Amino acid sequence: GSQGNFQLNVFKPVMAHAVLESIRLLADGSRSFSAHCAVGIEPNLERIAANLESNLMLVTALNRHIGYDLAAKIAKQAHKQGTSLRESAVANGVAGEDFDRWVIPGDMTHPSA
Repeated sequence: GSQGNFQLNVFKPVMAHAVLESIRLLADGSRSFSAHCAVGIEPNLERIAANLESNLMLVTALNRHIGYDLAAKIAKQAHKQGTSLRESAVANGVAGEDFDRWVIPGDMTHPSA
């Protein structure tokens, strides 16, 4: 009758050891990453600005103002000619002031109503 009362899992110590070892490795890796990689990283603001200006995904901000077809035309033209979206938009009849007012990358980084 008492054979079923002592169902000890003989692998629990092995599993606990594996979890603790994984935690130790993760902690060591985090410390090493911090000390040898993350400390001292500085953003290259000029490169960030250049990448942002040349990013064709910003064209999505124009859709609600000029429509999908013209926005797609502007993006394709900018890509083909190697120009910025702003230059392509102005060449297609969008006023530069309107482009600057409509395309605000910071506004595209969070959900809106």
